[in-house]
Amino acid sequence: MSGRGKGGKGLGKGGAKDHHHKAGSSSIGQSGGVKRISGLIYEETRAVLKSFFENVRDAVTYCEHGKRKTVTAMDVVYALKRQGRTIYGFGG
Repeated sequence: MSGRGKGGKGLGKGGAKDHHHKAGSSSIGQSGGVKRISGLIYEETRAVLKSFFENVRDAVTYCEHGKRKTVTAMDVVYALKRQGRTIYGFGG
């Protein structure tokens, strides 16, 4: 556990790169009651997921900088503000 700090494993530096497959999108749709899915949906789903994961990555970056393991509401507020999407009502 040398050189890893308080938490041991850390929050991670890499991970899955392109592991969002059609089967995952269709199973999410089926759990929501969708019977058939157009082929064009998969590309749109990938774009939405990419945007969501960018938001999560920015919030986790703020969390890591604060040497915490729990992402707070303020981490999310600052991450969205950095992207030009200021939200109100959560402090800051």
